[in-house]
Amino acid sequence: MFGIGFTELLLISIVAILFLGPDKLPHALVDVAKFFKSVKKTISDAKSTFDEEIRIADLKKEALDYKAKLEETTNELQGFRNFDMDELLESEQKATKKPSSPTPQIEEKPTIENEDTTITKEAK
Repeated sequence: MFGIGFTELLLISIVAILFLGPDKLPHALVDVAKFFKSVKKTISDAKSTFDEEIRIADLKKEALDYKAKLEETTNELQGFRNFDMDELLESEQKATKKPSSPTPQIEEKPTIENEDTTITKEAK
């Protein structure tokens, strides 16, 4: 623990007994243990948060890679669509499109009466 050997730990405990006395020493040891426990918990929380952030960063990088591949493939397919399908669609529309006239035209044909009268006049 922190590079402290058994002899150093024994020396620290003897000094603590001399300065704190036998009455305050157990309470001081409990407070020191609580402090080390809280420090350990804080370090553990920081480590887990750091690991989670790294995992999120990796997932984000992977998602961006997939997005770039998807956009590349979409652009490639869009190029094929524009090249082949547009020409086919235009030719199909031209083939199925019927010429429309705004109003039907009625041709005037000579009536039979006019022809009869012409014929009868020539015969007379």
